[in-house]
Amino acid sequence: MSSLIEQAALRLEQLRQAGVAVPDTGDGAAAPSGAAAFAAAAEAALGRPVAEATPVARSAAVAAKPVENPISSRRVELDLNMLQQAGIVTPNSPRSHLADQYRVLKRPLITNALGRGAASIAHGNLIMITSALPGEGKSFTSINLAMSIAAELDHTVMLVDADVARPSVLRVLGLPPGPGLLDLLEGKAEMSDVLMRTNVDKLTVLPSGSPHPRATELLASEAMSQLLDDMATRYPDRIIIFDSPPLLLTTEARVLATHMGQIVVVVHADRTLQSSVQQALAAIESCPVKMMVLNKARSDAGGTYGYGYGYGYGYGYGYGYGASGEAKPSPAKA
Repeated sequence: MSSLIEQAALRLEQLRQAGVAVPDTGDGAAAPSGAAAFAAAAEAALGRPVAEATPVARSAAVAAKPVENPISSRRVELDLNMLQQAGIVTPNSPRSHLADQYRVLKRPLITNALGRGAASIAHGNLIMITSALPGEGKSFTSINLAMSIAAELDHTVMLVDADVARPSVLRVLGLPPGPGLLDLLEGKAEMSDVLMRTNVDKLTVLPSGSPHPRATELLASEAMSQLLDDMATRYPDRIIIFDSPPLLLTTEARVLATHMGQIVVVVHADRTLQSSVQQALAAIESCPVKMMVLNKARSDAGGTYGYGYGYGYGYGYGYGYGASGEAKPSPAKA
């Protein structure tokens, strides 16, 4: 049995021989050409829409449909002066020891994210910032690291508040709460609805979203895996920072860690016990790249730090941050 296309072609030829005018399928300026022109002629010949039955005509119709412009993410204004006074590195901040420390910290993370390290890392541009316990400065580190990476010329950064049990990123940044990650996972929002573009060039923020009693299950869902795959691959120049819950306090952090390419563990100098650090590292053993940052520490006489990186400022967990004095390096060894 002849195909519909063959039937249409035969019918067209019969009509032409009978002297019936049919749509021209040539390349004239006033007439359509190619598949669209044939579809129009075939519809006239067969007396029905070809698009209902033939893949060729259907493809032509899809190709002719205009592409809708995506909805732009909403823009928010950060009070950069307020953030600078709170100890956050901003584009307007003068050069400082703190800013230089974040330059040191971000460099290997960026190298791994771009696949330029010793080995290729799956999801290397997904970086989780966490700690063993509350109050060690993970949110402070997350925000400052994101700000520092946003200063790069060739990369953009997304800061995700993944501490769904106790979110703090929006409050630290002076922004009102709103929908975010959990709403995406529930299918109640699109990325353009929840993503915030800021007045810091190349920095966007994804809030934690509406509280949910099954937040752990949402983070462990297939929807989360698909979302992270999309986030990791959609923009090759984007680095995504996740402010995660403490590893020893909730199960959400351990679930999130299974998707990460790199994890930074923040350790509070003179306070975090060696056993807590060891337990935290054991919880993320499967992650290919793990780094530790010693917060509220200063260098010793030899210029070294107990855990590799030290910061002269210390911030608590949650809101109500403020700079504190420098502390001695922790004697504990990881």
